Amino acid sequence: MNAEKFLANLREMPLIAILRGLRPDDAIEVVEVLLAQGIKVVEVPLNSPDPFASIEKIASRFSGLLTVGAGTVLTEQDVEKVCAAGGEIALSPCVNTAVIRRALELGLEPVPGIATPTEALSALDAGAQVLKVFPAESLGPNFFRHLPVVLPAHCRLLAVGGVDLTNMRQFLAAGATGVGLGSSLFRPEMDMNTLSDKAARFTELYRPHSR
Repeated sequence: MNAEKFLANLREMPLIAILRGLRPDDAIEVVEVLLAQGIKVVEVPLNSPDPFASIEKIASRFSGLLTVGAGTVLTEQDVEKVCAAGGEIALSPCVNTAVIRRALELGLEPVPGIATPTEALSALDAGAQVLKVFPAESLGPNFFRHLPVVLPAHCRLLAVGGVDLTNMRQFLAAGATGVGLGSSLFRPEMDMNTLSDKAARFTELYRPHSR
């Protein structure tokens, strides 16, 4: 069910807000701003201050309205804590088959990071369906055109790492199901008006692409 909801939210707006550095006290206000602009998938990296508290607040307040999960998930213990906090997706910078399998056991959607066909096929063999191509800026849009030739049809690719206003549409046009937006969208010191303006620029850039 988490996979279906996650992909449905990406079909509606294929942007993932990577909220690195988010503080729990700011979590609700930040996500309200993003949701108002149409962004329905948010990731709290685990190297943020008290990330599980932020995930729990977001999951409780916005249940059914968006998909929330964790980034930089490196261990099975991380997965268990994400699950306990109400997270629905577990994004990683690499392929760890134990993390993938534990996420699936707990009903979370694993999103491992890959940069080669070997890594992609290893992640799929462990049960992942959605792969995070990282770092996308270094690999380029052509990677998204060529890699699917050797992947099963159900596999979905996300572009994460260096995605901004100058290249977002190139990754989507090349076949990315969604893009992760980090510091190009959010910084912890940012005021809410600035965040709203940035989010609006990204969502407006996507909408012409979708027509």
